[in-house]
Amino acid sequence: MSTFQDLGLNEDLLQAITDLGFTKPSEVQEKAIPLLLESEGDLVALAQTGTGKTAAFGFPMLEKIDVDSRTTQGLILSPTRELCLQITHEMKLYGKYCKGLNVVAVYGGSSITDQAREIKRGAQIIVATPGRMKDMISRRLVDISKIQYSVLDEADEMLNMGFKEDITDILSHTPEDKSTWLFSATMPKEVAAIAKNFMYNPKEITVGRKNESTTNVSHEYYLVNARDRYQALKRLADANPDIFSVVFCRTKRDTQKVAEHLIEDGYNAGALHGDLSQNQRDLVMNAFRKKQIQMLVATDVAARGIDVDDVTHVINYQLPDEIETYTHRSGRTGRAGKTGVSMVIVSKSEVRKIKSIERIIKRQFEKKDIPDGMEICEVQLMSLANKIHNTEINHEIDRHLSSINALFEDTSKDELIKKFFSVEFTRFYNYYQKAKNLNVSDSSSDVDSGRDYRGSKNSTRYFINVGGKDGFDWMKLKDFLKEQLNLGRDDIFKVETKDSFSFFNTENELKEKVLAHFTDFKHDGRFVNVEVSENRGRAGRRDNKKGGKRTGRRREDRKETSGNRSDRRRSEGKSKPRRPNSGDIGSSRPRRSRR
Repeated sequence: MSTFQDLGLNEDLLQAITDLGFTKPSEVQEKAIPLLLESEGDLVALAQTGTGKTAAFGFPMLEKIDVDSRTTQGLILSPTRELCLQITHEMKLYGKYCKGLNVVAVYGGSSITDQAREIKRGAQIIVATPGRMKDMISRRLVDISKIQYSVLDEADEMLNMGFKEDITDILSHTPEDKSTWLFSATMPKEVAAIAKNFMYNPKEITVGRKNESTTNVSHEYYLVNARDRYQALKRLADANPDIFSVVFCRTKRDTQKVAEHLIEDGYNAGALHGDLSQNQRDLVMNAFRKKQIQMLVATDVAARGIDVDDVTHVINYQLPDEIETYTHRSGRTGRAGKTGVSMVIVSKSEVRKIKSIERIIKRQFEKKDIPDGMEICEVQLMSLANKIHNTEINHEIDRHLSSINALFEDTSKDELIKKFFSVEFTRFYNYYQKAKNLNVSDSSSDVDSGRDYRGSKNSTRYFINVGGKDGFDWMKLKDFLKEQLNLGRDDIFKVETKDSFSFFNTENELKEKVLAHFTDFKHDGRFVNVEVSENRGRAGRRDNKKGGKRTGRRREDRKETSGNRSDRRRSEGKSKPRRPNSGDIGSSRPRRSRR
């Protein structure tokens, strides 16, 4: 491997590289920097997150721009505020010896007037999010008509976030003869279309294979019932006492909820999602970088700005909707040449997604068991023992030794050790001694065989008398059911909507809860009925042929079934059960001591 001196960079940049402690260029830097320095032109670079892409385009841009000119010559577009600020910070570090350099970050959530003022002072490089940049262009607060270099960083994620039109509009205000450098972790067809429309005969470099995960990250999955997802998360954290992790959830609501419950249970946790103000996000990220937060619970969008080299684990509390997004998640660990672990907590209905991810990232997952309580107690005990063994002695204690020795003069060495470690061990032992086994066997699961899950003995198929005519598609119906039943998103699956009715599945153990909730249930003044679909979907095909109308007999059967349940519940003196407040999240576990 070559050194940075071999890549052709000037002395100012080499001095900054020395100050930063960089020794050897990464693979993407070694391939991209000489190519960008030697010639003008377009480039498509495919490399995983954490491989040093910012330096790969940052050093060549700093080498090529004229710092004596106040004209904006470089534009870097990134998907999120956090990543925008991170790139700006790194570009300033790289160019610390370039006198007169001004790099300005342009992003939402901060004063647009202040940002415009900074640009007018003479910004050779602007790092921007697409939304704010488009806004500034429309207000004529910025001039990018003379830029020579444009960078689309994390291009795949910008397109996933719906920025295609913004990017198109922004690039239309730039010169046609500029050089465009596109950096992306994956190469979906939308990114290929951008390259085709806005680039001329681009050179292409690939680090690893397209969409492939870095070899520094190992991949594991843990199979549990959906209702045990949060308990599994806590056990994985307890089984790794020195964990420094990012925990991914799909939605802002789940992100906040999981973080709150972790904090309540004594973990050093925090939430990062789009509903936080910029100041709140900055506080959370600063705490995470200082390791005051050990478990950062984040959405995919918010996590794009996380550039921390020491993350030991990525935990997929929920798998992403887009399988390609997993590549970005796992890239949060195993950075800067270090190793990391990407864990996935899945229910049986999601196991098939693991196979799809394996095909994309070209890596195998290892199926592992959630540790049992006694394993965790042993891990915690030995972790404490190692910390004590490696602790540097504070000799201020010496003057108190006589009092301490007097207190323990009748205590043997073994008894003293037991007493000392029992302070921490007993807390975990009391909590975990009767803990249930959370692992689920996949031997009876139908998902890997490719069969329709409606035929699985482990799930129940339901009929519900609402559908497309009531404003429901499968996503809206799934959200409606999740909200009504206070369940996790993965507890409801195989949702299928017709015009006037629909079907959905849950695991068998949720059957009583589902039927009880929808007894005498009204939504918008209309009775909504749910019953077990004995025909497992055949009724849906029959009704579809009849224009979506149910037969009179089926209506009578449903009425009779519903009435019988209602009468039975009233005769037993039972009222409709109250919904739990925390769904599958929450615990009576004693609070952990802060680490």
